[in-house]
Amino acid sequence: MRQFRIGDQIVEETAPDLQPVLERAYEGRQRPLCLCREPPVAMYIARLDGQYLVKRMPSSGRDHDPACPSYEPPYELSGLGPLIGSAIQIDDATGTAMLKLDFSLSKRGSRAAPASQSQTSDTVRNETSKLSLRAMLHYLWDVAELTEWTSLWAGKRGWGKVRSNLINAAKEMTARGGALDEILFVPEVFQTEDKAAIATRRANALADLHATGRGPRKLMLLVGEVKEFTAARSGQKIVIKHMPDFPLMLDDGPWRRANVRYEPELALWRSDEGFHLVAIATFGISSAGMAYVDEIALMVVNENWIPFETVQEHRLLARLAGMRRKSVKGLRFNLARDQPIVCVTLPEQRPSPVAMYIVPGGASAQYERALAEMIEARPEMTPWVWRSSDGEMPPFPD
Repeated sequence: MRQFRIGDQIVEETAPDLQPVLERAYEGRQRPLCLCREPPVAMYIARLDGQYLVKRMPSSGRDHDPACPSYEPPYELSGLGPLIGSAIQIDDATGTAMLKLDFSLSKRGSRAAPASQSQTSDTVRNETSKLSLRAMLHYLWDVAELTEWTSLWAGKRGWGKVRSNLINAAKEMTARGGALDEILFVPEVFQTEDKAAIATRRANALADLHATGRGPRKLMLLVGEVKEFTAARSGQKIVIKHMPDFPLMLDDGPWRRANVRYEPELALWRSDEGFHLVAIATFGISSAGMAYVDEIALMVVNENWIPFETVQEHRLLARLAGMRRKSVKGLRFNLARDQPIVCVTLPEQRPSPVAMYIVPGGASAQYERALAEMIEARPEMTPWVWRSSDGEMPPFPD
């Protein structure tokens, strides 16, 4: 049970008068302090959908006690580490994350040109000064707490919950001088009986994308689940699951490059109908009213919407899915596949949190050295290492 100090008052998060207390603190710009540790850890108050919430400062999760719900693994263990302070800058006063993007949100000409090879490679290079499209998706997923799981949430995380968390996460971010939630479109849950109203709300949300004369055309960010790719006369038609009546077109060049870049993700998705394929894309609307994709990145998630990259990661997540204790999935962001990251963290494990690593078969000596350095740098965490070339998954720590 969390307790907060606000001014000279100590309140519990389940107190019946918490909302009035938070409202006064929000208006008075008072910062709550989480009492899970001494000295207390600074937090901030966010107002979302008329409710006041106490939230951890971005990238401060490691400062909380591992038993505190606000704890999160050290960001140095994932691809987030190199981005903090450069591509992602946190405003200490508001908790807002100011993002530097490595992709465009505008295009010139009557139609967005196919992404160049260099643009496509931006989604995988080890860049620390800007967020690639894939890293943007990973950061949204991370801040939305969609990397966290406990069996108590089973059956409670569908697309509606995913969408709500993503939109609320975007409200805590800015990019190119504006609020990220104003340029992010996440389709609402599709219901046949509400089809016309959904289409109207979507048209209103995308009104600024329609081409008007010459000059740069605005692009927006889309995050949605892919239902299918189908061949078109030129390129591919992408059908997003919750907006089947609003396909997006992708030219041949970007589609070929996406097939090469995301071959592992596409192969995993096609191997099991229980897997979801999440796409993030920059997109616009042509003068003819057609929606088109400029750049795209893909991510595979399991039935609980937890991202994974390999069969071994999926097996580990399946083992952890039944545990009542929280697990947190590590994400790659801008890091290349040949660089180690923590796969999963068990923050509530005793006597110390567990950092779980999966070493791919044929890992290089450089990979092993980098892994050893990561483990050595976090002596307060118990390492668990599964070398997939050795065969079966090793036992979990007691």
